[in-house]
Amino acid sequence: MRQLDRLLMTSAIAVVSAVALSSAATHAADKPAIEVITHAGAGGGTDVNSRMMMLRSRRTLKQDMVVVNKRGGGGAAAMNYFMSRPADGNTILTFTVGHAITMGKGKTKLKLEDMAPISRGTNDPQILMVNCKTSPYKTPEDFVAGMKKGDKLKFGGTQIGTIDHITVFLWAKRLGVPMPTYIPFKGGGELATQLVAGSVDVGTLNLSEAAAPVEAGDICPLVILGVAGMGPIPKAKTAKSLGVDLVLSTTRGFVTHAGVDAARRAELEKGIQKAMKHSMYQAYLANSGLDATSPQTSGPWGEQIKAMVSEFGPALKEMGLVK
Repeated sequence: MRQLDRLLMTSAIAVVSAVALSSAATHAADKPAIEVITHAGAGGGTDVNSRMMMLRSRRTLKQDMVVVNKRGGGGAAAMNYFMSRPADGNTILTFTVGHAITMGKGKTKLKLEDMAPISRGTNDPQILMVNCKTSPYKTPEDFVAGMKKGDKLKFGGTQIGTIDHITVFLWAKRLGVPMPTYIPFKGGGELATQLVAGSVDVGTLNLSEAAAPVEAGDICPLVILGVAGMGPIPKAKTAKSLGVDLVLSTTRGFVTHAGVDAARRAELEKGIQKAMKHSMYQAYLANSGLDATSPQTSGPWGEQIKAMVSEFGPALKEMGLVK
């Protein structure tokens, strides 16, 4: 489990209580409740993110919202349930990087053309990090040069077939070098600990997972696989600034059915965007180690979904994880 999810789980009970109060205060009797479908159990990171979006969206949309948890199949159960619902604008799927991987594996009937993006909710760029004290790489440029030269490195990430595993594969492919040794761990917290201990040379982490050892000077972030630099780690550089065209993130956002009327899609987007600008949602982002750039409108969010799905399918096949 990602460290961000652990942090979010601690506030799940308070969030659920706040949602219940908000629902009672804002329910519109003349409208059906919007179903917000997640693949996570109650209190998981995606579940909590959905509920945090809903807190103010109930008010901005003047419509009640309920969470529907459909667990199983790496998001396949949630996506297949979403496909069974009518395209009336009263169903929202919380779409994550995990869903994109499941689509890339062909484990769901859901296709890109079945979805209409609404808004992105969170975005946590993948970051390549090293042990500050033992790594020979002191700058992002040193690291890229070392890999291109053929340095044999052990990369760590979460389990096989996850965004971390795909990140390492695509990073090596972009550099034109063979896939490095990849060592999977149960979660980001364990990975950060093992990077400090020297079990791996490079860790594929989110900033929220390694905040403490980064602040302590034990782990040094080098390459951000995001569109921009990050304030807390000014010495790290984006892959694109280093000449490597690769952008990957642990991300969550919201989609509805492609068949929903354009006016209704615009109404949902406007209401959710307004809700995520509220101080409550912004505080949630800050407490999760994220910033105000996480929420994005349907345009860039839709492009990110397309990029993930189109990239992951071929990558998983090349990695031998999909037949």
